Amino acid sequence: MAITRLTLAPLLLIAAVILSTETSAQPAAPAPGPAGPINLTAILEKGGQFTTFMHLLKITQVGEQVNIQVNSSSEGMTVFAPTDNAFQNLKAGTLNKLSADEQVKLVLYHVSPKFYTLDDLLSVSNPVRTQASGRDNGVYGLNFTGEANQVNVSTGYVETRVSNALRSQRPLAVYVVDMVLLPGEMFGEHKLSPIAPAPKSPSTGVSDDDTKSDSTKKAAASPADKSASGERRVGLGFGFGLVVLCLKFLF
Repeated sequence: MAITRLTLAPLLLIAAVILSTETSAQPAAPAPGPAGPINLTAILEKGGQFTTFMHLLKITQVGEQVNIQVNSSSEGMTVFAPTDNAFQNLKAGTLNKLSADEQVKLVLYHVSPKFYTLDDLLSVSNPVRTQASGRDNGVYGLNFTGEANQVNVSTGYVETRVSNALRSQRPLAVYVVDMVLLPGEMFGEHKLSPIAPAPKSPSTGVSDDDTKSDSTKKAAASPADKSASGERRVGLGFGFGLVVLCLKFLF
């Protein structure tokens, strides 16, 4: 037994050295590389129900602008993405009636130039600027209300719920909305003209101007009528005198 142990000891030592050498020779696992640039289209594609919105982002080039800005801005951005069903629920021809500039403004209206969590939206100061607002905060802004986990967004023309987030990590938040955010500045009802029509006479159904016009016409016509009547009386008197003169000669 002692001889066997003495024989195996060197073999075990050699095996341990070999295993140690092989383990140290294996390359270390590479460290994870830096995350790639954020791509809004890729996020929407993963969501699987934003074909129309992605098409609008592409033809208006707003999608590319978002990608550039969100990867370079410290403020971050927030996008409200309408589903395909949201676009299907629009009246037929709504998008086709918009000019190219109006389509751009509509898409920009769904993007805020700041990163917001859902909690932020519950306490934010309304109206919230969008990329369509320009320098005027009150124009093309969004209004948020709600409580707990319920957040609603209103445009002044439509109101809907802000649903689940496709992405909520800084610098980009992407939230699902079940309605297209139609800005009141673009789709709201037009105000009536403040100029009231001229009042009409209740008895005749004509306006005061018409009544005055008729009176004026009668007043203007009166001298001529009187003149014509006088001429007719003179003509009749002359004829009657001529008849009497002729009778005198005859008798």
